[in-house]
Amino acid sequence: MNQLIEQLKPIFSGEVFLLMLALGTFLLGVYLYKRTKISLLQPLLISMFIIIPFLKITGIEYKTFYEQTQILNFMLGPSVVALGYVLYEQIEHLKGNVTSILTSVFIGSIVGILSVILIAKLFGANQLLVSSLAPKSVTTPIAMSLSEKSGGIPALTATFVVICGIFGGFIGPIILRVIGVKSKIAKGLAMGSASHAMGTARAIEMGAIEGAISGLAIGIMGIMTAFLIPIIESFF
Repeated sequence: MNQLIEQLKPIFSGEVFLLMLALGTFLLGVYLYKRTKISLLQPLLISMFIIIPFLKITGIEYKTFYEQTQILNFMLGPSVVALGYVLYEQIEHLKGNVTSILTSVFIGSIVGILSVILIAKLFGANQLLVSSLAPKSVTTPIAMSLSEKSGGIPALTATFVVICGIFGGFIGPIILRVIGVKSKIAKGLAMGSASHAMGTARAIEMGAIEGAISGLAIGIMGIMTAFLIPIIESFF
């Protein structure tokens, strides 16, 4: 078996195969989620549970996988920008709400950064881990850049971002329902600010307004977090 894997390793580690593996497992996750509507069956989570064992079994390093699927990482940026079109379709809902939107995301950014830093410090985490955790509530490209500039580990930050997104996408709608939040704008802001792109995907399922506002929250949250992290970390 090991000999067969070694013979096929050049194919398995190729760009075409790894791209097809990543896209194929994600589409499988999308299919399972649509069929079952189980929140825990997130496409990204399904992909991780298939790809990670595959890399371990075949002995392919993560660095190789990352380099061969770089186009997917590049598309993270344009995919976030594309949410602007969804926002444009719901632009009338921004009128009269700009101040409240900016204020809520600003508060959310401060709480998101402070809470994780304080909890990490409370449990004795070192500065490397704290810097990797701090940008966990913004979308992956921004989070990894912020982590690198503040002395964290970008790859570790990406992991925290994914965990945060999956958890927020699952538990967020439940919390909003339990505490009785009715405003579509508030729901969108909460999902986008706390759980970035994955929260936005869940918000889109909740409604067009929620999805559009959540997409807006991602961008604002990224900008505010980029400014706030250096300031907040300077106090610790």
